[in-house]
Amino acid sequence: MFLNRILHSIFVLWGLSVFIFVISRIVPGDPARMALGARASEEVLQRFRIAMHYDKSIVVQYYYWFKDVLHGDFGISIITKHPVLEDISRVLPASLELTIFAFIFIIIIGITIGVISARYHNTWIDNLGRFAAYFGIVTPSFVFAIMGMLIFCYILEVLPAMGRLSPELIYPPKITGLITIDALIQGNYIVFFDAIKHLILPSISLGLLGMASDARITRTSVYNNLGKDYIIAAQSYGIPDRVIMFRDLLKPSLIPVVSLLALQFGSILSQAFLVELIFNWPGFARYGMTAIIQKDLNAISGVVLILGIFRICGNIIVDFLVGLLDPRIQLIKERSE
Repeated sequence: MFLNRILHSIFVLWGLSVFIFVISRIVPGDPARMALGARASEEVLQRFRIAMHYDKSIVVQYYYWFKDVLHGDFGISIITKHPVLEDISRVLPASLELTIFAFIFIIIIGITIGVISARYHNTWIDNLGRFAAYFGIVTPSFVFAIMGMLIFCYILEVLPAMGRLSPELIYPPKITGLITIDALIQGNYIVFFDAIKHLILPSISLGLLGMASDARITRTSVYNNLGKDYIIAAQSYGIPDRVIMFRDLLKPSLIPVVSLLALQFGSILSQAFLVELIFNWPGFARYGMTAIIQKDLNAISGVVLILGIFRICGNIIVDFLVGLLDPRIQLIKERSE
């Protein structure tokens, strides 16, 4: 089953590559002119078209393009004049770090609020939890980012406003590209805590909607499972509520939440543009949006394929985790295949 899932994912990625390539070729404008600029002569443009196979059929163009992609070559960015893969490897760690911390916020706060609300349903605690969830759903991430910056950065002055690190500090030598991890590995705790302070507001802003969604789904799932026969039987035996919660109730209740988390990880990475723009975060989403605005076709292709890989990997991981939480689901999938 796991092997079939991987084979299906490879087919989906191939389909995505075809879609990206076709879209990039039907976009109005001459790719050679966009790459070389308005001042390039017709002779230079023609040589470039021949070198990039733009003078051949679209099938032949796709063959050469896909062959380069398989070798990690997405072409040269018309904005930075650097290889797209080099640009992505430079900006992706910043977005991954932001996404990971937003994801941690979503999991811890969202699930906690949902469990507590379900445990004390129809009380003021439940109402407070539902209010927090509704607030997260109706408040756009950029609105909370601006509000948070005004309050915590300029009025209270307890958090930094922009960037990944304070100007007076030096970036640690790159190991993973994630400042917090690199600083911990090298024992540089000053840089580590400063990077954490810079991550607080952007990660909360980015994870607010996901936290609210997880809180609502967790509350509904836990509340519905509270009335199941095996929970009532456990309560009748006098087993403490805390034991029932963590041993019997939480595991099956998290299945819909885990399924949602895979979609959230990919969406967080792709929807981080406004948050990265507000906090001057040099990340992957900002790079992708700039590529779209500037019609940088090579960069757009690289960004979309990388996002597709992250979404597919997330779905595979979720299938594995759901199978661990409930082996019956794994058995049903195997029989259906």
